[in-house]
Amino acid sequence: MADPSSYRPKPGQIPDSPGVYKFRDEHGRVIYVGKAKSLRQRLANYFQDLAGLHPRTRTMVTTAASVEWTVVSTEVEALQLEYSWIKEFDPRFNVKYRDDKSYPYLAVTLNEEFPRAQVMRGAKKKGVRYFGPYGHAWAIRETVDLMLRVFPVRTCSAGVFKRSAQIGRPCLLGYIGKCSAPCVGRVSAEEHRELAEEFCDFMAGRTGAYIRRLERLMQEAAEEMEYERAARLRDDIGALRRAMEKSAVVLADATDADLIAVAEDELEAAVQIFHVRGGRVRGQRGWVTDKVEAVTTSGLVEHALQQLYGEEQGDAVPKEVLVPALPEPVEPVAQWLSQRRGSQVSLRIPQRGDKKDLMATVGRNAQQSLALHKTKRASDLTTRSRALEEIAEALGLDAVPLRIECFDISHLQGDDVVASMVVFEDGLARKSEYRRFQIKTFQGQDDVRSMHEVIGRRFKRYLQEKQKSGEWTEEPADDARLDDNGVTPGTGTVPVRADALEPDPMAGRPTDEDGRPKRFAYPPQLVVVDGGAPQVAAARRALDELGIDDVAVCGLAKRLEEVWLPEDDDPVVLPRSSEGLYLLQRVRDEAHRFAITYQRSKRSKRLKSSPLDAVAGLGDTRRQALLKHFGSVKKLRAATIDEICAVPGVGRKTAETVAAALAGAAPTAPAVNTATGEIIEDDGAPPVALSAERGQER
Repeated sequence: MADPSSYRPKPGQIPDSPGVYKFRDEHGRVIYVGKAKSLRQRLANYFQDLAGLHPRTRTMVTTAASVEWTVVSTEVEALQLEYSWIKEFDPRFNVKYRDDKSYPYLAVTLNEEFPRAQVMRGAKKKGVRYFGPYGHAWAIRETVDLMLRVFPVRTCSAGVFKRSAQIGRPCLLGYIGKCSAPCVGRVSAEEHRELAEEFCDFMAGRTGAYIRRLERLMQEAAEEMEYERAARLRDDIGALRRAMEKSAVVLADATDADLIAVAEDELEAAVQIFHVRGGRVRGQRGWVTDKVEAVTTSGLVEHALQQLYGEEQGDAVPKEVLVPALPEPVEPVAQWLSQRRGSQVSLRIPQRGDKKDLMATVGRNAQQSLALHKTKRASDLTTRSRALEEIAEALGLDAVPLRIECFDISHLQGDDVVASMVVFEDGLARKSEYRRFQIKTFQGQDDVRSMHEVIGRRFKRYLQEKQKSGEWTEEPADDARLDDNGVTPGTGTVPVRADALEPDPMAGRPTDEDGRPKRFAYPPQLVVVDGGAPQVAAARRALDELGIDDVAVCGLAKRLEEVWLPEDDDPVVLPRSSEGLYLLQRVRDEAHRFAITYQRSKRSKRLKSSPLDAVAGLGDTRRQALLKHFGSVKKLRAATIDEICAVPGVGRKTAETVAAALAGAAPTAPAVNTATGEIIEDDGAPPVALSAERGQER
């Protein structure tokens, strides 16, 4: 590992001007390329104290052995040179988008004497018009088949074209009217090129003129009683409209734009692009990348723009590019795009209307793409095995952790504090083993104390299950012996109750002889907590109090993805490409999702609760009748017993029970409209705007 100070340039040696810089390793290979408005200021950031650098940046500068730079005159030149160097050197620490497939295009070879419409993949060629990309090649063939009725351009290969010219007889498409047969001279080269250009114009979105022209010709043929020609024109119009229907109108103003959306987590990012031409989605594509450098959403967008338009010119760069976040700074990128197109390009974030709605759709596609990528990666048996082995090696375990349990705490500013436990067996989620906890021993916000309580409750239940099944053949040590209530003497912990957990909605789990579900019958080899050293210490302390020493504990801190072990002052930093780190992150994120979903459901129930819910013998029908009669709980509380008895279906005994319950109940918190954030007054007064700032949810 190199010391960055050993190759740091001398003070004043770096120019204060725009440029592009390269970091090389000890073998001279370029490992990172970057650009800067000021080389001096940017490079100085890399040579500060290593503790202040992002872990990925720290890895890069300690891998490098030298740095060099090239001065340019403008930021636009720096952007172009950065793209060229990344493409040339393929540096390992730069974000590189991996196209998840080779997308097919509909291509028209205008560079040939007799242009041909065909499916093309791979690098684009000069003089060829491209339309797409399409999701599948068969979609291109269906579109072309419909279009050939009106624009019978050549679709055959060079060999077939040459043979037909030699024998003087066209191919089958020429006989059925889906090719103008330039091979045998039915049309001249100029007429066939004009036909190909009309085909391209229609595919580019200029559809209205052709439809109107065909409709006019159809009317003229009908007026002249040439009904067969009118019928053919009618069928041609239908074919064109069916071809147009394959790409629905999404923007009513015939916009030409590309929409780019990004979905990301700490380790990976997915990019989705929708190509809109003439207001219709003409193509879609996507990339996935590893975040090997410390990059923001703005940086991911800039890299995507370079990847998308670095080799494009002219109309291939649309007039408008819509993105979720603007590059910083945005002016050089917008100017670079305008130069590639040859005219002004608008680069902006959609704020309202159809474009914002379409951007949300592109964003959902990006999220699904990232989830699908992760699912494919997680489903591979070899990858899962390697991940478990890497975890065992990094944490110093004797065997791979075939069962991993992860715990997370969730609350809203100390209210509705809950916890989750998710289970992964052999690297895959075991959702039937998931559990949910309510924090019962205290009120307020204390993640460390909450973690201690949850871990203690889970493993006390494990010891109880083990003792009940007869697997516990020896007496536990004095400091781990349980009393009659299931409490460890001298620990001060709270007895475990059978109702300590929420009812599990999953059915079909293994049960004991008396029918009780085996909630905690199986111990994990590894416990993962969402958090750093304090949470890990609390979990380890809970296990020690129960005398459990054969379960490993670690924590995963989300900010820097560091793995913390008990009693270690420094975290374990797994390699960026580690499958073990990826598995730990999936486990942690699943625990967070499960916890926050439970917390939100509890908060929603609490906001909708009413003092009438606790009245014994009062069902939904009579409860609704009371509220409908009096209008609010506040007015019902002020009513007399005789007034309550006046409600149909409510007798005197029930009225007395309701009055007593409301008199003894504390006034409820005001109801809140969760959609608008307004307080709904009980007395029917107009809603009052909620002035308190919404709390942060964890």
